[in-house]
Amino acid sequence: MSAPINEDDLQQAVALFYDGENAPTITAKGTGVLAEDIIALAQANEITLCNNKALVELLMSIELGEQIPESLYSAIAQIIAFAYHLQGRQPDQGDPALR
Repeated sequence: MSAPINEDDLQQAVALFYDGENAPTITAKGTGVLAEDIIALAQANEITLCNNKALVELLMSIELGEQIPESLYSAIAQIIAFAYHLQGRQPDQGDPALR
């Protein structure tokens, strides 16, 4: 007999879209196999990943297609800025989501 699956042990993933003008939007999210698929797709497309369980848990509560709340702007902006840095790019300094 196998042990029941503990939801806390499942992989979680959230994908964001950021156009440089509006707040980032939740474009995909999931747990288990779906999370693994989201991560694999990001890796296949050389999209920078951030492993932050607490942030992912917050983002999982946001509906698909919704923008992130203002309370998460700073955390997400730091991740976006770091991803840009890794790509040798500079984020738009005038963007309110990056302040």
